[in-house]
Amino acid sequence: MSQSNQKHILIVGSGFAGSVYAITLAEAGYCITLIDRRAHIGGNAYDTTDGNGIRVHAYGPHLFHSKSIRAIEWIKQYGNFSPYRHRVRALLPDGRFAPLPINIETINTVFGKTFEHATETEDFLKNIAEPIAIPQNAAEYLYSRIGKELTNLFFRPYTKKMWGTDLEDMSETVVRRIPINFDKSDTYFDSSETQMIPVNGYTGLFSKILDHRNITVLLNTKFEKSMERDFSYCFNSMPIDEYFDFSEGELPYRSIKFHHRSVTSMDVEHQDFPVVNFTDNRAYTRETAWHVLPHHIVSESGRRTLTLEEPCDYRINDHERYYPIKTADGRNQKIYETYRKISEDLPRLSFIGRCGTYQYLDMDQVINQSLAGAHAWLRNHR
Repeated sequence: MSQSNQKHILIVGSGFAGSVYAITLAEAGYCITLIDRRAHIGGNAYDTTDGNGIRVHAYGPHLFHSKSIRAIEWIKQYGNFSPYRHRVRALLPDGRFAPLPINIETINTVFGKTFEHATETEDFLKNIAEPIAIPQNAAEYLYSRIGKELTNLFFRPYTKKMWGTDLEDMSETVVRRIPINFDKSDTYFDSSETQMIPVNGYTGLFSKILDHRNITVLLNTKFEKSMERDFSYCFNSMPIDEYFDFSEGELPYRSIKFHHRSVTSMDVEHQDFPVVNFTDNRAYTRETAWHVLPHHIVSESGRRTLTLEEPCDYRINDHERYYPIKTADGRNQKIYETYRKISEDLPRLSFIGRCGTYQYLDMDQVINQSLAGAHAWLRNHR
């Protein structure tokens, strides 16, 4: 290695993982070259203002929520945030709407009850839940929490569309993150979490994160292994199986096709929740009304943008990988572990982020994981 590149680091991917590593190492005095195959920074959190003057998240809604003081304080350095409590409605097959996650109003709507107290909801769900002590898959986990009728109504068709497989083949960890509210609370995330949204969008946030004299950003730049020889180290967020030319097998992902439609502001003037989930067998899983989110009407045009999401295999969507598929038998995780062990023999390379570590991660998890990884690397390379 030449003397000139001993403190030069290559980072592949400008999403949260790559950007956290970039700014952390840049502030420690390293010269960072950050590349991204796309034409923009921000990874899947990228947002932009469309022709209607509406801020749209190009890869689906990103809503920051966390109990981690470290992640919250870190991200607040780079922009102003507004408090925001996310609310979702499920459109039932009969045309009625019900709150999601399931709460007391959901139970009243579906079962024709008139419950008023959280204890009534809790007792009702206990009575319809299946006695499964150790769930072996997503179906059994949901049966043990909310019974078969609610599982089949809210989660079975949705899971088939979203993941391309049945609940019985999905890991219970996929649905374990879904809360249940026994009272009338209709917030999608845990009410004890800090929930907020950036005033100037995520792209503005990433622009500030990467605004450092030691960081050079190169967009529309595809990673090539030959690049590694020009740097002392590489942090790579590309799919780990692709890096190794799929030698140990392919890691499957689900992707999303986005269908945008423009409506007049009058058409949606009474809509007060931003996301509708579809529980039936139509191809779409949900629709987002961006104007309901704070700070998403950037300029008033009299029109609004709604976005439908259609899940699919990543191979039929330009290999855009969004969601690693976690199965009940762990077969995909075993493939990943094989790649991870091979990567340990590469002394100047670490895989990071969602595709590099084959994990479904919330934004705060990526931030914390990347901060920990960057600081650990710095301690070992003094």
